[in-house]
Amino acid sequence: MVITFYGVRGSIPSPGPATNKYGGNTSCVFVELDNGHSLILDAGTGIRKLGKRLETDNSTVNILLSHGHWDHIQGFPFFAPLYQENRSIRVYTSPAGEHNKLCSLFDQIDGANFPVHADDLPSQSECIMENIESLLADEDIVVKRASINHPGGGCAYRIEEDGASCAYVTDNELEPPNKVATSYDQWVSFCHGVDVLIHDAQYLPDDMPHKHGWGHSLVAQVRQLAVDAEVGCLVMFHHDPDRSDTEIDFIQKENEHFFRGKRAPATSLCAAEGMVIRLTPQSDSKTVIEVS
Repeated sequence: MVITFYGVRGSIPSPGPATNKYGGNTSCVFVELDNGHSLILDAGTGIRKLGKRLETDNSTVNILLSHGHWDHIQGFPFFAPLYQENRSIRVYTSPAGEHNKLCSLFDQIDGANFPVHADDLPSQSECIMENIESLLADEDIVVKRASINHPGGGCAYRIEEDGASCAYVTDNELEPPNKVATSYDQWVSFCHGVDVLIHDAQYLPDDMPHKHGWGHSLVAQVRQLAVDAEVGCLVMFHHDPDRSDTEIDFIQKENEHFFRGKRAPATSLCAAEGMVIRLTPQSDSKTVIEVS
């Protein structure tokens, strides 16, 4: 399993000299499986660059959408495979509110908010909202889902293949003040033992209490989840648009101090555009994690 980060920022793109190191594009992660299939996690502005990479690949595009907020869909109209004749694109998402026959990724391509209309796209696109796990299983793709604690709802995903595993839990508030969709103990169970946990870590204590209930987690909460769930590698994700490279560097140093001497995780990273994580399962049931 190979995991490549194309967009790691939350809420709104934040390009500029203060964010060059970690990147300013919004959420998009590419997961390549050993069986030849691949999955795109979210379609923020990072998906534009990924689309250029996939132009020469005629395989089916599988997109797992966590939810329909702007920062997770706004790159999709610029995704090159959309404009390829008969290219198969499947978007998997859970219904939230009123949708047309497609979904929020396509709703924005309406001729008014974007100059092209979804009905005029040459690709063969569909939005799938039911029986997601079983349909993916038919393609030999093992995915489990859990409901995120976020305004408007949405899904987290756990992906498994031949002993390698990854959990993608973005836009999730571990201790929300309102109705809980998935409890902390349930998150520990959902994420338990994964080789890589990619989790929303947008906020610091200074952001509270003003942003309590906005659907994002504190860095300290995510650290504890990684310990309790005994994950192999923690990747902090969905950086606040106001968080500079220098501030994220400081979070990384704090992570290294916090996890020193603890059984898990073995590695802790702050997500950066272009970062690649390779998972290689071994015969002794362990997985080698390489980061580049």
